[in-house]
Amino acid sequence: MSNLVPDFEVKLLLNPSKVLDSNNKLAGVVQSEFSIQQDVKTMSVQFVDNKTKDIYNSGWNLRIRRTEGAKKIELTYKKRYPIDIPEISTTEETEGGIGKAVAAAANDGFNSTTDFEAQVEVGHKKQTLSISHSEKASAKGLSGVDLPGAEASGAFLIADAPPEFKNWPVEKTWPVVYGPVVATRLEGVWNGEKLYIEIWPIRASKTDATLVPIVEASFKTSDVNKALGGRQELADLLQSKGWFIPGDSLKTQLVMDRYGQ
Repeated sequence: MSNLVPDFEVKLLLNPSKVLDSNNKLAGVVQSEFSIQQDVKTMSVQFVDNKTKDIYNSGWNLRIRRTEGAKKIELTYKKRYPIDIPEISTTEETEGGIGKAVAAAANDGFNSTTDFEAQVEVGHKKQTLSISHSEKASAKGLSGVDLPGAEASGAFLIADAPPEFKNWPVEKTWPVVYGPVVATRLEGVWNGEKLYIEIWPIRASKTDATLVPIVEASFKTSDVNKALGGRQELADLLQSKGWFIPGDSLKTQLVMDRYGQ
């Protein structure tokens, strides 16, 4: 039995007013820069919790997602562990922080014997270890990218839950849906590797349904040095184009804060 070995996903924010056109589509100059494919993926995403967000506040989130054309919906159970490192850190400090987070996950029973995958989400400043498990459920009766309602969503998540997830709320407002958000995902190339750009129209606040786009660029790697070096290179490029927002991507938090009852 050994600890999980994470891969890395670097996520950086783009300025919507600079990279989107008047229809909130990715601007042509950005598409050209990253050789964006014309096959745009539409997906619908929602999270499930109770009214007081007990699951989310315990470090978990339960996500339901469906991509256009898919015959199944995807259920994901994700546990997050903060990585404690200085804002400006060396590779050694980063690896040390990751090691501590992986050890904390192992103490909770997440190791190589479990059916969970580990990934370090590398933002502009913050890093987080995510331990996740995914299942598939039938999308029968749902059209387009429609997702099931609250009761059906809760039933799917309970039926397919891994044994490691024990944080079901006992309070009667389970289940509550946070979302859905209908997002788009585009694929391109940067530095010879796949680059993804996602556009999430998220409501402005819980009381304001005006949709405000969140735009995120991301790439994946199995190497910590490529993750950290690539983050800086991509940030520098985006900064030089005037497209960069120097902040961390918080899509899940925004959805949990701005949707639900």
